[in-house]
Amino acid sequence: MEITLVILVIGSVIALITLLMSVKIINQAEKGIVLRLGKFNRVVEAGLNLIIPYIDSLMKVDVRERVINVEPQKVITKDNVSVTVDAVIYYKVVDPVKAEFEVEDFDTAATTLAQTNLRNVVGDKTLDETLTARDVINTSLRNVLDEATHGWGVKVTRVEVQKIEPPPEISEAMSLQMRAEREKRAKILQAEGIRQSFILEAEGRRNAEILKAEGDAQATILKANADSQAIKKVAESAENYFTDRAQAWRRFEVSSTVLENNTKYVIPSSSEVVNILNLDGASNVIPLDKHTKK
Repeated sequence: MEITLVILVIGSVIALITLLMSVKIINQAEKGIVLRLGKFNRVVEAGLNLIIPYIDSLMKVDVRERVINVEPQKVITKDNVSVTVDAVIYYKVVDPVKAEFEVEDFDTAATTLAQTNLRNVVGDKTLDETLTARDVINTSLRNVLDEATHGWGVKVTRVEVQKIEPPPEISEAMSLQMRAEREKRAKILQAEGIRQSFILEAEGRRNAEILKAEGDAQATILKANADSQAIKKVAESAENYFTDRAQAWRRFEVSSTVLENNTKYVIPSSSEVVNILNLDGASNVIPLDKHTKK
């Protein structure tokens, strides 16, 4: 009886352990590879999964994007300048089976591959091209690594060259060149500023003179219009108020001239000249009919 109880307890413990061994939990951002008797069986997703204890085994593969640092190395450019270059590689596993069984150590393999291709890419460019063509180098490296790692079930998403350092003497020469270039640009900008200042000042003076001339012309026109209106008003007033007096004054002047020195004048009695010149009754003016009778 006791032996049976012991066997039952042992069996229950073994069954519980077996059940626990059959339950596997895959975390988020992971995938599981089930091996049955050492041979690939299937891929399981994140969550609760069951396997056959003692026969199946489970491998977990992280499918999140990861980073590999490529250590700095010296590379000879096309114009025989030694530069120190390093980079970082961003990748993610897209096929966990290939990532586990097609390459033993992906990080080491990818680092070695990146260093080799980095030497090739930089070696095909001059120093100036290397310093100014980071995007081209990054794109070229990414394409090469992505193509090479495709068979490993890995996708290279980005490759970034972090540092490109030429020798100290070249760095110093480049620094002097950049300083001279900056000073040159500063002088050009200063000269351009002075030129623009002169141009604006000249334009300001010209506009001021134009405005003054336009103002003077407008003032002259307004004054001329005012004078014209004044003259017109004076003429209208003279026409309305001074015509009769002017005629009377003119008659007086003519009469004075006619009567001067007792000169005799013979004019028709019916002539309007007598009335116009106010000569009616003048002693030295003899009507034509009276002169004829005599």
